[in-house]
Amino acid sequence: MYSSHPNTPAVSPTVEQIRRAPKVLLHDHLDGGLRPTTIIELAEAVGYDRLPTTDPEALGTWFREAADSGSLERYLETFDHTVAVMQTREGLFRVAAECAEDLAADGVVYAEIRYAPEQHLAAGLTLDQVVEAVDEGFREGERRAAEAGNRIKVGALLTAMRHAARSLEIAELANRHRDLGVVGFDIAGAEAGFPPTRHLDAFEYLKRENNHFTIHAGEAFGLPSIWQALQWCGADRLGHGVRIIDDITVKDDGSVELGRLAAYVRDKRIPLEMCPTSNLQTGAATSYADHPIGLLRRLYFRVTVNTDNRLMSGTSMTREFEHLVEAFGYGLDDLQWFTVNAMKSAFLPFDERLAMINEVIKPGYAVLKSEWLFGRN
Repeated sequence: MYSSHPNTPAVSPTVEQIRRAPKVLLHDHLDGGLRPTTIIELAEAVGYDRLPTTDPEALGTWFREAADSGSLERYLETFDHTVAVMQTREGLFRVAAECAEDLAADGVVYAEIRYAPEQHLAAGLTLDQVVEAVDEGFREGERRAAEAGNRIKVGALLTAMRHAARSLEIAELANRHRDLGVVGFDIAGAEAGFPPTRHLDAFEYLKRENNHFTIHAGEAFGLPSIWQALQWCGADRLGHGVRIIDDITVKDDGSVELGRLAAYVRDKRIPLEMCPTSNLQTGAATSYADHPIGLLRRLYFRVTVNTDNRLMSGTSMTREFEHLVEAFGYGLDDLQWFTVNAMKSAFLPFDERLAMINEVIKPGYAVLKSEWLFGRN
């Protein structure tokens, strides 16, 4: 499975090879990826005393168990704690810098990290100050990563909360900072009862400004959410989009029939920002082996692999790929396919995407694929 070449052996990549493989991440929440130690130290600095524990290992376990509990109340509580310590310039800068460092150490070469500026105003920061602090943190994280021998480029996606009424304001904020580290816009939050069409003015504004946006859709609510995100709002990508599987019929003889929406998504090469571990936690899939990503990859949808919330899911890009290798027998060619898909779908200029694919991703995988020749495991 290293390649289709008949002389290349079908060998599953090791965890160490997966970690070294160049990876691209399009769907990751800044407030869902903090280090437990950082949460504890920032909480002490700002006087936040509501953490369930101040032991780093126990706190990390608490976040994962709360996210796995099946209780929406407990799941949402996890973000109450992380957002609470991200209200100052210092806190935002540190979290962003460590995010870039952690991803780079995991082999991620390009990442788009999303966050909602409107959730970080409690200590008096303005929206613009929030964006500036996070951007400075990402640039510092890139610098530290480079010093450690890891290259990464990070862009920000500014998220508006779909239950609030600030989406146009956040879209304007994203456009204002588009040459200063912000690469696009997103809406997130509960899908049921809060359709993306409530925010049409923001999407129309972004289209007039030739800006990029993705929409959380098809995770909890299903096909209507995907249809509205695409046909009413004009989304460039779908955040999750896992429920597109509801428009695909697998017949008894193994043949597959695509409904009109699924066919449109595949034919138009609309990127799906899939987050397997997160989908298991939210009930969108029952196991890695049963996750729709297997069928969608086989049908050549524009599938990408992502982490969503690394702290709550106890995951990383390496772990996500590890699970898929185990569930579907994927080899390095498959992981490269997912990675190139993601880079093609990034909100970067075409020449930068092409350079990343040809000068970083493909050469990186070529090295890994050749290691069997020299007996390296």
